[in-house]
Amino acid sequence: MFEGFDFTNFWEDSAYALKEYVSESPSDELIASVEQELGYKLPASYIWLMKQHNGGIPVNTCFPTDNPTSWADDYVSITGILGIGREKTYSLCGELGSQFMIEEWGYPAIGVAICDCPSAGHDMIF
Repeated sequence: MFEGFDFTNFWEDSAYALKEYVSESPSDELIASVEQELGYKLPASYIWLMKQHNGGIPVNTCFPTDNPTSWADDYVSITGILGIGREKTYSLCGELGSQFMIEEWGYPAIGVAICDCPSAGHDMIF
């Protein structure tokens, strides 16, 4: 899945990230209930990553793209990765989670928003 990827310096565990994004590793029961609530099965790679570190802010938040975004001509920027849960503001079923962003910004029902962007809702990663 993430074969050969070094996660040593992947996460920026600032006080803000720990307060707003990071939760304990999700149980299989929590994963099933979040999938039921959202109406989608979560990808195995996302579940694996969240079992290692459930949500947070990566050190590197910009990723190259071939298409322009609202943020830049050649990259997408994320603010953080939403964890599996309900208790953190930025968790999948949290106050500013996937369903909130879909309803607030009128995104089509194409899946689960897993990353928020610095555009404050104008862009999301599904």
